[in-house]
Amino acid sequence: MPNTLQFVLILLAAAVLVVVVFRLLRLPPLLGYLLVGILIGPHALGWLPEAKETSHLAEFGVVFLMFSIGLEFSLSKLLTMKRLVFGLGSAQVVVTLLLVMLGALLAGLDWRAGLALGGALAMSSTAIVSKMLAEKSELNSLHGRQVIGVLLFQDLAVVPLLILVPALAQSTGGEGADTLAVTLTAALVNASLVLVVILFLGQRLMRPWFHLVAAQKSSELFMLNILLITLGLAWITEIAGLSLALGAFLAGMLISETEYRYQVEEDIKPFRDVLLGLFFVTIGMMLDLHIVAANFAWVALLLVLLVAAKALLVMALAKGFGSEPGAAIRTGLHLGQAGEFGFVLLAQAGTFQVVDAPSLQTVLAAMVLSMLAAPFVIQRSEKLARRFSAAEWMHQALALTTLAAQTMHEEGHVVICGYGRSGQNLSRLLEREAIPFIALDFDPQRIREAAAAGESVVFGDAAKREVLIAAGLMRARALVISYADTASALRILSNALALRPDLPVIVRTLDDSDIDKLKRAGAAEVVSEIMEGSLMLASHALMLLGTPLNRVLKHIREAREERYGLFRGFYRGITDDAADGGEKAQMRLQGVFIAHGAAAIGMTLGELGLADMAVEVTAVRRRNIRGLAPSDDTRLQQGDVVVLRGNAENLAAAEIKLMQG
Repeated sequence: MPNTLQFVLILLAAAVLVVVVFRLLRLPPLLGYLLVGILIGPHALGWLPEAKETSHLAEFGVVFLMFSIGLEFSLSKLLTMKRLVFGLGSAQVVVTLLLVMLGALLAGLDWRAGLALGGALAMSSTAIVSKMLAEKSELNSLHGRQVIGVLLFQDLAVVPLLILVPALAQSTGGEGADTLAVTLTAALVNASLVLVVILFLGQRLMRPWFHLVAAQKSSELFMLNILLITLGLAWITEIAGLSLALGAFLAGMLISETEYRYQVEEDIKPFRDVLLGLFFVTIGMMLDLHIVAANFAWVALLLVLLVAAKALLVMALAKGFGSEPGAAIRTGLHLGQAGEFGFVLLAQAGTFQVVDAPSLQTVLAAMVLSMLAAPFVIQRSEKLARRFSAAEWMHQALALTTLAAQTMHEEGHVVICGYGRSGQNLSRLLEREAIPFIALDFDPQRIREAAAAGESVVFGDAAKREVLIAAGLMRARALVISYADTASALRILSNALALRPDLPVIVRTLDDSDIDKLKRAGAAEVVSEIMEGSLMLASHALMLLGTPLNRVLKHIREAREERYGLFRGFYRGITDDAADGGEKAQMRLQGVFIAHGAAAIGMTLGELGLADMAVEVTAVRRRNIRGLAPSDDTRLQQGDVVVLRGNAENLAAAEIKLMQG
């Protein structure tokens, strides 16, 4: 027992430390788990010996991964992407499998080993690629849809491949293809019968059963029910001679047809992530560094062939399916690495001894290295696409020219990054105030619908410097990032404020966790959805409890003044009779850029005496660093942006004093 506890503590400590480092480096955690397995496994430091119990526990990680894939399986989704999924996706898997088989035969391996290795190497990493596409906001781009289509077919192809590998092991008695055909036929018939029974009965029983369980209003009972169904169906398929993962996939598919799908997905996530992490640790433990060192030339060659040849193959296939050259290059670079299910198939091939140990170690090492390299390759895919595709330059130049032509007459407008619900609501308010705007979005369907309705929306990625310039950033009055994506917002802030340091930028975020980071990057203000939602919730609750309206508004005003520095005093008098009159006397904000030769350079705010002019300095931005509460001792420098608050007449006088003295 002490030894077991010691092994568990070593595993947990190593996993936590490495995964923290990988998250700080913005790399997928699964790469950290692989590295943990390599370092502390039996072939390196030897802190964690191989044990059947560990392997069996790790199998459940694959079970829950397949269950999650089943939850995402949707017939309607497949139909809308059928050309990409069943066209490009199937072509990629089949051609890769055949080429690997041919290479294995030339290398002197058995054709069964080639078939198993082909299935493993045909897979790409759904976890890495989908995460990086989401981070770069490219899921709806042309190459993003192609990548997701191929990944979806790979996920589906795992199911027959999981049946195929054990069948290959049973056909090694010397009768070759005839034996394999008989074995595969028997396996497929067996699988078909099990699938028909499970799907036929499952569709009729799943929904009423979940209704009954959910009606008990017990979270632990609901969780137990999910585990029972997932592991129960996995057990049934294993008894039928199939795999645990196939049963879990079917369980997910059946639950996806019920209204409990999203709740199940959230409840199962902790089990899936922890056990899947353990699975990748066991994969890392399989890697024998001594064998890899002895076959380093083969590992390096296979790594280059895997990444380069697979990427080129996908590029060629994408081009053959009518993709533009730039999108085809990006698609190939995103799919060049190995994938999670490749490890599943490779582990199965090793278990059934379809592939010999030296070959398995060589392929395993190349797959691990390809996944470690994948984030860096994907990050540079944009530059590589531009470099190797002349048409890409022309296409982007044409798109930017079109965008610039649409915005060339705009002056003093607002650039809205993202035209989702928040962006659309903002645009309607701007229209009421007769303030012109240009919205940037890269969802083709949304742009078509908005353009058909006469909205001022154009296609463009706001995170790109040239797109912001084409959208008239140099002539804009403000820039608003209307979608909650911190990574993308930081890129936009960096480009926008490098071009226009005096431009106020307002950023939307989900919660308060990234507010300081965004403000340090130069955001004039950051609006938190949770903050605003809680204020509205509190205001309605207070009013329904009988609190007078003026007191409710006072509480909301005070909360906003405390949270938003730019609103200090902005709501004062909101319930007064004069609220709708004297527009010139109303308080407003204005940013003044301290240009070369300005009179205020070298002077402190106290020396300027702007307070005597009834003008308040709310902020000073310096090299994209913003101070919310500048003091009288703050000395102004060339390039500063001074944010002033006052009425229109006093602001004009203050600007003259700052610039001319």
